Amino acid sequence: MSSFQKGRRSFLRAAGSSLVAAGTVAGLGASPAQAAQHKAVTQTKETQAAMTPEMALQMLKDGNERFVQGKMLERDHMQQVKATGAGQFPFAAIVGCIDSRESATLTFDQGIGDVFAARIAGNFVNDDLLGSLEFACAAAGAKLILVVGHSECGAIKGACDDVVLGNLTQTLANLKPAVAAVSGFESDRTSANAKFVQAVAEKNVELTIQRIRQRSSILNDLADKGQIDIAGAMYDVHTGRVAFM
Repeated sequence: MSSFQKGRRSFLRAAGSSLVAAGTVAGLGASPAQAAQHKAVTQTKETQAAMTPEMALQMLKDGNERFVQGKMLERDHMQQVKATGAGQFPFAAIVGCIDSRESATLTFDQGIGDVFAARIAGNFVNDDLLGSLEFACAAAGAKLILVVGHSECGAIKGACDDVVLGNLTQTLANLKPAVAAVSGFESDRTSANAKFVQAVAEKNVELTIQRIRQRSSILNDLADKGQIDIAGAMYDVHTGRVAFM
């Protein structure tokens, strides 16, 4: 039996059938009628400890599939508020853009206490974001960091067009390496070129993952030891679907 299979079996024992419903119904091929009968539950110290990075990633994949299909799990948010009041045990940390069309919880069908959400225009990382991610994983036990870019990103478009506007100018400077790293598109390297904008957004996710590893020895060590995973994804604002990279 592989280490993943052993970890998965341990996770299922610790989480119980209700958590299986919350995280893996779609992956287990349950019928729509069966899925509709299940309610999401709140993460606990035990379920978080039993989680592996692979399971955490699969839970987000399954959650987005439910979101796209319109089969999101039923949640009692006030129950979750009460259950997490004395402590939180999220299984993942998501680095996303501030764009109003994407939500780290809704688009992955997660509830209160399930994920940390770090948001900044252009989904890049600086020292403050890195410190937050170190807290999420090294101190609070999250097993996954997912960097999520998205289509039609206004921050990316601003970086492509060299926009200058107050403090936003410095924010967009953090995205310029991604603009420079995308080759080709010599005929039009502006926000008017949708394919160029998408290529820059995808490259920005890749570079952000690299920066997390390069600028945080704590997170890099956790990833090297297999205690966390650091992955990337792109959200489509037209379809609601997340493409995992």
